[in-house]
Amino acid sequence: MYYVTKRIEISASHRLELSYPSKCSRLHGHNWVITVYCRAGELNADGMVCDFSHIKELIHGYLDHGNLNELLPFNPTAENIARWIVDRIPECYKARVQESEGNEAIYIDDNAADACI
Repeated sequence: MYYVTKRIEISASHRLELSYPSKCSRLHGHNWVITVYCRAGELNADGMVCDFSHIKELIHGYLDHGNLNELLPFNPTAENIARWIVDRIPECYKARVQESEGNEAIYIDDNAADACI
């Protein structure tokens, strides 16, 4: 099995729709650090699991300097963003989303083991 990771930094704003009063319900921004974990049983025709620049374009190119509430069709929590990343990149089985120092969410697709090739 081959494994690669891509670390991406983005600046983006969001506000959370919560069932309780919170300052996070107001529009605010973060310098997000996202780590994308990909794997494959065999390398593609170019000798890669996937192209790092394609991962960057799919995530950084879409989200950087944007309002996540306008770009994503769900409540943009770190947990939901991690799941969105895994669903967006076929080779991705895990994503780590850090919205600020000490606050991060991880999503792992437990079913990706069978679909990683």
